[in-house]
Amino acid sequence: MTSKRIHFGHQATVPAIGQGTWYMGESRSQRATEVAALRAGVEQGLTLIDTAEMYADGGAEEVVGDALKGIRDQVFLVSKVYPWNAGGKKAIAACEASLRRLGTDHLDLYLLHWRGNYSLAETVDVMETLIAQGKIARWGVSNLDIDDMHELWQVDGGRQCATNQVLYHLASRGIEYDLLPWCQQQSLPVMAYCPLAQAGRLRNGLMNNATVLDIAHAHNASAAQILLAWVITHQGVMAIPKASSVEHVKENAAALNITLSADELAKLDRVFPAPQRKMPLDVV
Repeated sequence: MTSKRIHFGHQATVPAIGQGTWYMGESRSQRATEVAALRAGVEQGLTLIDTAEMYADGGAEEVVGDALKGIRDQVFLVSKVYPWNAGGKKAIAACEASLRRLGTDHLDLYLLHWRGNYSLAETVDVMETLIAQGKIARWGVSNLDIDDMHELWQVDGGRQCATNQVLYHLASRGIEYDLLPWCQQQSLPVMAYCPLAQAGRLRNGLMNNATVLDIAHAHNASAAQILLAWVITHQGVMAIPKASSVEHVKENAAALNITLSADELAKLDRVFPAPQRKMPLDVV
């Protein structure tokens, strides 16, 4: 097995590719397929599963709950709270509702999905309360840019943050200018969502890019595997692609064992250059 692993503090280490669940739980007819894919992912070693109360209005959490039956102790479970639920009693209630849908008594990691009207101090305070209650093991944030992170670091207890989950892929490299280096300096893991880009023209452009396809051919791999391998080349970065079939999950897991050469990375840089200035944080 690969040595590409991400450390969430001393107690938890996970492979650098996990499983996302955005758009799962939206169709009852897909439930069995989605559950099978998640369980196959765990069998393949993709033991981090990321979900959110937002996804399919809790439907994705219910799918994950089905997938976790009998294997909860093998999984590093992540969910996210809406910003308007991210303080006080609302946060406690939201977390408890997520736990019910997931069929578990605790989350390994609970994230603020994006910033809202609650202050960071209020969110940190209730996250620490949830830890004290045993409902979560650690907390983090999502979609926070460099200024937000600086602000969080000034909040009492803010440095207990375990991760920042942001959009990141080969065609969206804005975080490399300032946010990613800062996170690396703090030894703060970054979770890359949409590591293959969203569906549509951008994704098609990445998947069909001649340079990406050439490198894929050299590794006897798919374009998607090369894109995942590129994301996790970066120190402290893990990717959480969604895979809704067993076949896809196996393909994602195999990307852990692809190592891109310096020459291949340079070729990708030429086609998809790193940012030379501050870019707005990409959010989907």
